[in-house]
Amino acid sequence: MKNNILLNDSKVKRFVIVVSILIPLVVTLLYFIPQPENLSQETKEKLYILPMLNAIFNGTAFLTLIAALVAIKNKKIALHKALMSFAMLLSVLFLVSYVAFHLTTPSTSFGGEGAVRAIYLFILLSHILLSAIIVPLVLFTYIFGLSMQVERHRKWARITFPIWLYVTLTGVVVYLMISEYYPY
Repeated sequence: MKNNILLNDSKVKRFVIVVSILIPLVVTLLYFIPQPENLSQETKEKLYILPMLNAIFNGTAFLTLIAALVAIKNKKIALHKALMSFAMLLSVLFLVSYVAFHLTTPSTSFGGEGAVRAIYLFILLSHILLSAIIVPLVLFTYIFGLSMQVERHRKWARITFPIWLYVTLTGVVVYLMISEYYPY
């Protein structure tokens, strides 16, 4: 009974909707907020560890998602739940680190040209678009799973899972492609 109350609660749905709007809005606003000018050179250099950390969060989330799929295919529900919760935690850590980096550091332009630039822009733009779309999908899918609404969870997971995999993988690819253009 308690599990059904969780999902039927309009507060939970409202929370998912608000978070799904706020995250892309905050990320977009990061590009319009001026970065602090009083950071020391040493601090600026240290901040460039965050993109690598973000790639580690994304790469680990990717591998965790694959492990969670294997777990559920082998009917290891408790392990699947634990892995999915870990993937959620990694995504939250990524978001916090991403916001911290972009609040304090100017954007880096990709320096590649020609076909490499076109490939980079395609990967980056699809990553950005799908990262906004994935937020409500992940949250609802996760809630369905936690509340043991198995059929709804499976239905949503068929859509959510490949998109989440793509977003985590392309996050790493974007980092690898742009990191050589970072100033530090």
